[in-house]
Amino acid sequence: MIESAPRTVCWFSRGAASAVATKLTLASTPRALPVTCATGAEHPDNDRFEAECVAWFGSPVTRLQSTKYRDTWEVWEDRRYIAGINGAPCTLALKVIPRLDFQQADDIHVFGYTADAPDIARAARLREHFFELTIETPLIDRGITKAACLEMVTRAGLTLPVTYAQGFPNANCLPCPKATSPAYWALIRKHYPEKFARMAALARELDVRLARLDDERVFIDDIPDDQPVTSPIVPSCDFLCAIAEQDFREAQT
Repeated sequence: MIESAPRTVCWFSRGAASAVATKLTLASTPRALPVTCATGAEHPDNDRFEAECVAWFGSPVTRLQSTKYRDTWEVWEDRRYIAGINGAPCTLALKVIPRLDFQQADDIHVFGYTADAPDIARAARLREHFFELTIETPLIDRGITKAACLEMVTRAGLTLPVTYAQGFPNANCLPCPKATSPAYWALIRKHYPEKFARMAALARELDVRLARLDDERVFIDDIPDDQPVTSPIVPSCDFLCAIAEQDFREAQT
């Protein structure tokens, strides 16, 4: 009996970095599986970006969904917990549990962590917490930063999700309760006032101070009106992403 090769699963979060990591993996492993976890909380423009990525990948994206929760708000309201020292329950309910239900013991897991310091630290924590998994981080291995990913996606002819132009560093859920930067919450307040107001009310109800201002935890509606917001990341490509782009082209010939 011939044993089948382990699956390579590319965890595509519908942002630029995971798109590039998926494209790189498909270039070397054409049978890799792009998979995304639906959270019900992303900008609707992510659907358009995913469709463009499917054409770019030449492969469909498998979508996983929680069997219990429709979106992040349902998780927070049901659990009566938004975020804290143990993270956010929405991540577990909408991403980790669907992933655990889908994965196989010998899967190779590809994540789109970039070669920026915060992402390198996140990748290290992932490997520490899920030591039983085989994890690959092709962007870190190649020294590809988030700014490079933005440039590579644009040069490939795709239009980035609108949240990047708004100043957000990714295309994640809106809002993300794990964010503590007052600049992030000020940006949510600027572009998504209804979501900000809803989160502010829920945080007050549950007595959760999500933001950190001057080394002190504060409610997000205590953030000053003149709080500066984050600026968009400027796309920038160097010789490392040029080498990666060459790999894309060679795989297509």
